[in-house]
Amino acid sequence: MSLKNKDVLVFYSAAAIAIMLLLAGCDALPFGYTAVKDISAAPVNFEGKEVKLKGRVISIIRLPMLDVKAYTLKDDTGEISVATLGELPAVNDEVALRGTVRSAMIIGGQVMGLRVEEIRRF
Repeated sequence: MSLKNKDVLVFYSAAAIAIMLLLAGCDALPFGYTAVKDISAAPVNFEGKEVKLKGRVISIIRLPMLDVKAYTLKDDTGEISVATLGELPAVNDEVALRGTVRSAMIIGGQVMGLRVEEIRRF
């Protein structure tokens, strides 16, 4: 293999690796979403972990005096509450988000107040 061919091979290899790394961190890719039923079935396993969710907004909650904003997200497998610091989406909006799974308390493996705290919506 000549020096020129080696340089071309190294260039294309480096470009392919760079593209894979960029795509791996891209939230908007259509894969890597967690099903709501997986979180609901084993919330202790997801506690404090980041997840990607996608679904339709079926209700919103706004309590201005307590500075609480949340919405219920429904996917094909279930529903989950999502707390947000940003603007609330409208009912029936399709949203995708990255968030952290949280519970108000876990007692004897029983979870109360299961929700996802939105980090970023896309």
